Amino acid sequence: MREWFENLPHRRGSGSYKWDSTDLEDVIPLWVADMDFRTAPVIVDALRRRVDHGVFGYVKVPDRYYEVLEEWMSRRHGLRFTREEVLYTSGVVPAISATIKALSDAEHDGVVVQTPVYNCFFSSIRNNRCRIVESPLLRKDVGEGKFTYEIDFEDLERKLSDPRNSLLLLCNPHNPAGCCWSREELARMGEICKKHNVTVISDEIHCELVMPGYTFTPFAVASDAPCVTLNSPSKAFNTAGLQIANIITPDAERRARIDRAINDNEVCDVNPFGVAGLIAAYTGGEPWLAELIDYLHDNYEYLCRTLREQLPWCKVTELEATYLPWVDVRSLGMESEKIEEYLVENHRVWINAGEMYGKDGYIRINIATSRAMLAEGLKRMIAGLTELKNG
Repeated sequence: MREWFENLPHRRGSGSYKWDSTDLEDVIPLWVADMDFRTAPVIVDALRRRVDHGVFGYVKVPDRYYEVLEEWMSRRHGLRFTREEVLYTSGVVPAISATIKALSDAEHDGVVVQTPVYNCFFSSIRNNRCRIVESPLLRKDVGEGKFTYEIDFEDLERKLSDPRNSLLLLCNPHNPAGCCWSREELARMGEICKKHNVTVISDEIHCELVMPGYTFTPFAVASDAPCVTLNSPSKAFNTAGLQIANIITPDAERRARIDRAINDNEVCDVNPFGVAGLIAAYTGGEPWLAELIDYLHDNYEYLCRTLREQLPWCKVTELEATYLPWVDVRSLGMESEKIEEYLVENHRVWINAGEMYGKDGYIRINIATSRAMLAEGLKRMIAGLTELKNG
């Protein structure tokens, strides 16, 4: 199976947002979070059968969809629910936006986020006329050129105790910090939320992409605090373009409000390929997923070794989950947006600037590509960062 991840399809010119967002044809894109790998063969086969049917009208989501979703989440993560507790929509970001709209009690309500964090958290809050309330994570060095983040529980409780802040938008696992929050950490967050009557919106889109030695726990398994769980197979199986996601909550009143918001925002319909893709992923995609995680972990170890040897001043997150290492470049004394621009223009490699996640002085690197592509991208990045370091 390793050759599946080594032999990449040619993506430039395919309408890929990742590859076709620049006119520079020699840029290696290590930025936006989609993978360069073909999805699992079982998904390709399912989509081919659906194409062969030849009719792509409006979709009635079948019972089988709910059955395989429930079985997968229960068996792999201990998250149990009934089909009545599930709402489907076209993606996790629309789900975030609709849920904020549904559950914020008034305009200018505060939504707490733990920064640095996924950039669409900020836009989803702003677009719903709510306030972004940051509770910064605490950085902790762990040796061997690595660091991690911890939750500042004192600050978090201070923010959540404000009655104007009604929601906690949680990233679990966390992008871009790479943290796979422990059951104990999630339970402690839940205690604080229950104490202050705060509802948790838990974005769990990266839940399958957990590195060896770590275990993902859904927030709703660790705590009985009010919670809405958002998930999708899109990140793990590289199927974001199929546009399918799920919103899960046991509370009927809360669910009805979210359903109303989904319909108000007209993101209540999905396409037949998303439905077929999810069923295929959750019934036959597990062996492929295991191979993928091994490959990603090897790429991460390669990145760490390379930076430790060639850029020892660049520390890297201890990557517990996701395929998006977060790298400290503060010693350059430059805005990370300027670093991103310099690397694209002068070395033809594209990474993400930390500003978009609320933290300057860092960059985010997508390692979900072949080893050869990653090696060339890192070679270019290292050359550029070395130039900047030497002035």
